Amino acid sequence: MIVRVEFFYYLLGAMLALVALMSFRDRSNPRRWTTGLFWALYAMVYLLGDRIAPSAAGLAMVVMALLAGFGGVRSGKPDVPAEETRRASAANLGHKLFVPALVIPAVTMAGATLLKDVRIGDWFVLDQKHLTLASLGCAAVAAVGMACWMTRSTPLQAGREARRLVDAMSWSIVLPHMLAVLGLLFAEAGVGKAVAHVTTSYIGLDSKLAAVAVYCIGMALFTIVMGNGFAAFPVMAGGVGVPVLVAKFGANPAVMAAIGMFSAYCGTLMTPMAANFNIIPTALLDLPDRNAVIKAQLGTALPLLGANIVLLYFLMNA
Repeated sequence: MIVRVEFFYYLLGAMLALVALMSFRDRSNPRRWTTGLFWALYAMVYLLGDRIAPSAAGLAMVVMALLAGFGGVRSGKPDVPAEETRRASAANLGHKLFVPALVIPAVTMAGATLLKDVRIGDWFVLDQKHLTLASLGCAAVAAVGMACWMTRSTPLQAGREARRLVDAMSWSIVLPHMLAVLGLLFAEAGVGKAVAHVTTSYIGLDSKLAAVAVYCIGMALFTIVMGNGFAAFPVMAGGVGVPVLVAKFGANPAVMAAIGMFSAYCGTLMTPMAANFNIIPTALLDLPDRNAVIKAQLGTALPLLGANIVLLYFLMNA
């Protein structure tokens, strides 16, 4: 492959390293050393990847959690244009501001469809094992280039803006990454088997409706605890979905998985652990109530969870 997905991991690691360097040099940040260390450790994971031992990567994650937990990650003062300058630039560009954002889905779709089989000699242009991710990486680079061209800025200024957004989102930007791994750890630790034992021993699952309800509500509850539907899925699918719904009631595995994940997303709407959905928007919009987004979504999440139970009950044998 000419464009491998690893290239974008290195690029992301380089961006995080730049954020770390800027944080170290920012004397306005009272926690500049610990903030810089946090982002430097995260950059190391992307830059070194498989070159470091899993135990070393795990230790880095533990240190990052301690730094964030004890208030060591703070916002500084990024070197970005003044508010008046940004507003004047936005007014001048108007709706053209949306062009870089629209470049991302356009280039991603083109790469994943039109360019998926394109070769140069014996080499595929895009990484065939991670076609969508490679296309998304190309799209992100193209969007940054487009934004720099439209605003007459430099890639370094793009790095400064990246640091401003990273500072605004702070440590919560790392949470989805860690929570996605948590599901694999739970599966390896046998949590799914423990859930299966509890549900079959203490909850009567002889009723199809009860089994469906336990599965869907369990998906939502585990997502509320772990903040990520992908982390909840191996636990509930291994504990209830496969042994009860599929093996006992003959459910279609595809339907079970699809509606189960949809139920997990209902939990995503109701938890601060899903920081990228519910906490980061609050920080970026500077809302006074940290739970404002969650409160606004409860009226959608709960009825939707009930609808998923009904859908799975009637469609699972389709």
